[in-house]
Amino acid sequence: MNTAPRLGLYGAGLAVLFVGAFAAAGAVVPQSTVDSWTQEADGGHEMGAEDSAGHGDEHPAETASAVRGVSSAQDGYLLAPVAAPDQVGDRGTLSFQVRDAHGEALTSFATEHDKELHLIVVRSDGSRFRHVHPTMAADGTWSLPWEWRAAGTYRVYADFVPADDPEGQPVTLTRTVEVTGAFAPVVATPTDTAEVDGFTVALTGDLEVGESSQLTLTVTQDGEPVTTLEPYLGAFGHLVALREGDLAFLHVHPEGDEPAAGETSGPEISFMAQAPTPGRYLLYLDFQVDGQVHSAPFVVDTHTH
Repeated sequence: MNTAPRLGLYGAGLAVLFVGAFAAAGAVVPQSTVDSWTQEADGGHEMGAEDSAGHGDEHPAETASAVRGVSSAQDGYLLAPVAAPDQVGDRGTLSFQVRDAHGEALTSFATEHDKELHLIVVRSDGSRFRHVHPTMAADGTWSLPWEWRAAGTYRVYADFVPADDPEGQPVTLTRTVEVTGAFAPVVATPTDTAEVDGFTVALTGDLEVGESSQLTLTVTQDGEPVTTLEPYLGAFGHLVALREGDLAFLHVHPEGDEPAAGETSGPEISFMAQAPTPGRYLLYLDFQVDGQVHSAPFVVDTHTH
């Protein structure tokens, strides 16, 4: 049944605490910096005015333990080094383990949005985005076949909820992977329209700093509205947002009831968003039509009154 009036409203938006933006666009967080943040987070150290000096006046002092997506460790969990091919065109396997506070591989994960673990891979300039779902072996090793399509420094994010967490709080861990080959950087410029696999996706609305605002994505094909959007990971659309510079991560989840199997919607998908700091944000919308998932990228600058 087509339920076009149902927009799949997204809540919470971009309201999340981030730490330490880098001034250079497209910069990647070095592992040494990640480890430093990890030590602060493990120690429960709260950054004050003195700690935040040198991190840029545009970002207020924030709590290191609240950081998601900029560290290899969070809440006692560690993302072990990622094994993957190191050259463009080499076919192999990308694999990793999530380890607990005792150094043991974590093997029990809660199902969150239809999957036990979400793997996000993106190059440091915001290009080459991939959202995939590896499989886990009995020893806790997650893996999937892998081939790099372009050289550069990549951020690999493991996003999951531990099964034994009574509050069901998500954990987002990240590592960097270097891929050799001819490198052609991409400069992120604002765009509110994406062309992907014959679909056109238009983004309307302003991303506000410090207050929620509505963003609406409209999917069309050959100028006609697409009303056959299918449920994907428990919603009619799935959004990942990264802040340009430090690539701090936010997985935006939908509010409301989960769509029923066979239910469809479109052409609009709306969500509420709130940017924690001024700047440029990279948005990636995944949507599904006829069993095929498509990813539409956008680049937006925050809006202030």
